[in-house]
Amino acid sequence: MDKNRNQYIPALKYDWLTPVYDPLLKWTMGEFAFKRQLVRQAGIEKNNRVLDLGCGKATLTLLLKKIHPEAEVVGLDGDLKVLEIAKTKAVKTGLKIALDRGMAFELPYPDRSFDRVLSSLVFHHLTRDNKVRTLKEVFRVLKPGGELHVADWGKPQNTLMRVAFLLVQMLDGFNTTADSVNGLLPELFSQAGFEDIQQTDRHITLFGTLALYRARKTK
Repeated sequence: MDKNRNQYIPALKYDWLTPVYDPLLKWTMGEFAFKRQLVRQAGIEKNNRVLDLGCGKATLTLLLKKIHPEAEVVGLDGDLKVLEIAKTKAVKTGLKIALDRGMAFELPYPDRSFDRVLSSLVFHHLTRDNKVRTLKEVFRVLKPGGELHVADWGKPQNTLMRVAFLLVQMLDGFNTTADSVNGLLPELFSQAGFEDIQQTDRHITLFGTLALYRARKTK
């Protein structure tokens, strides 16, 4: 059995880099722009139940609640330290969200309990095995007609973007990022049972190509 199968890998790989993660996204990747786009494409409706998978410091979670105050918004992350930061942020904003600790590939929720699942820059941290497990779990907790919306690294559209992505691979691991750089996330979505799979957009960033995806659970 792979001893690293269930190992949690923090953003930027090392705990001591966690404080710089949010500023890095904000100033180098246009974080709020692509996260707002992700929220818009999710088409969240009144009283929907929404999960932010791998919520980190809850930037996307709080944005979801701010834009859709009548939705029930839940954030989940495996890092206790960042969850504490997220809870402090939530208190300061006055927005009511739930923040749970758990792993993406072992979701602590009943079957068919969410209308939407959103995820930002999480899948490239997971091994292939854990990507597969996570997608099966997401499929399980989505209601029929529910949707998965993902922002993550995609296949580079040119040589410059491929070279830029090498820094991400050195930090986050060549093994876990291989599926992203090879453009395989849509194929993995399909294998988990999702349909109507689309890459809805892509963005050029300092660290490579950021892709947005949509997938639906039809039954």
